[in-house]
Amino acid sequence: MKTIEQTPTLTKDLRANLKSIVETELNQLPETLAALPPDKRLEVLLKLLPFILPKVESVGMTKGEPTSWELD
Repeated sequence: MKTIEQTPTLTKDLRANLKSIVETELNQLPETLAALPPDKRLEVLLKLLPFILPKVESVGMTKGEPTSWELD
């Protein structure tokens, strides 16, 4: 049975291992993408976009906000 004292060490080790795996995969990403057929490459790039570009949200005016921004 695991004790509470082992949990932070286990979590730290797990994070370090995951970080290493992700770094390796990111370093190999250009070669991996180049090896894919164009349709699969596009699919992967589209799935990665939300992690690179911010999500666009519409902005609306709410009650009580000024309708003009004139400077005096």
